Amino acid sequence: MQEVLLIKADLERTDEWVAAFADFDVEVRDWNSPGNAEQIDYALVWQPEAGALARFPNLKLIFSIGAGLDHLMGDNIVPPNVSVIRMVERVLTAGMTEYVLYNVLRFHRFMPQYEADQRNQVWNERFQIPAWERRVGILGLGVLGGAAAAALAALGFAVAGWSRSEKTLPGVVSYYGKPQLAQFLARTEILVCLLPLTEHTENILNADHLSQLPKGAFVINAGRGGHCNEDELLAALERGQIAGAALDVFREEPLRQSSRLWTHPHVYITPHIASMTAPAASAQHVIDNITRLRAAQPLTHVADFARGY
Repeated sequence: MQEVLLIKADLERTDEWVAAFADFDVEVRDWNSPGNAEQIDYALVWQPEAGALARFPNLKLIFSIGAGLDHLMGDNIVPPNVSVIRMVERVLTAGMTEYVLYNVLRFHRFMPQYEADQRNQVWNERFQIPAWERRVGILGLGVLGGAAAAALAALGFAVAGWSRSEKTLPGVVSYYGKPQLAQFLARTEILVCLLPLTEHTENILNADHLSQLPKGAFVINAGRGGHCNEDELLAALERGQIAGAALDVFREEPLRQSSRLWTHPHVYITPHIASMTAPAASAQHVIDNITRLRAAQPLTHVADFARGY
């Protein structure tokens, strides 16, 4: 009997996900029409409800549709003894690299100021420093952070990264562990957050850490909304400690209409689109791991919930 993959995705993309698996040796079923629960072998999901995955007693693997794992954390979300595979595919990685490059260059080249000058019909030239004198720091040097760091280094930026453990990336200075965080922040003029959301990284963009950046630094958050204390970021913007912020993720999504972030002149908002999973590329990642499981080979990108990623 053909193995069965159950998919829980955004409703408007369900057909796209089903089509992505059309050429593979697996039967695809929609989350809302799973059929016999005992026949489900694999689940590709986004934000499953507590207890929902436990309905499938023969589940072998769970695949996350998104890059993050926070939607799978919590009581009674993942059944015991079922491995979870993180989503790692080239379109997702390329999208995040593009977002980071765009916003680093936006701030590096003073584009918000020039756009304001145009609206006010002001001709004002600004002295442009070279990329190698602009110190960019990336919180998180995993798959996404590492790719963004490499791309920035290739453009000549002075790139450093901070992570849980020491990393070795060409052209990137590695800071790691809590003792080195202050040193990392003190040298960083444009801060990019691409960390996984864990109990250790929640609220990392807070008043204390923002105050350790050079005055007039910029913040780019494309990690998770839980990384940023939005009120404390706004306060840092008001006093000029932070000169601008590009935000793609928020504690409450969609961002509530009453949020002051919408109207702040130095905040640039996108609706959690920095990097979006592509069904065709993701399907190959899923099938590769299913093939490995069938052949009793080691799986790739297995989640470590003890670390939070």
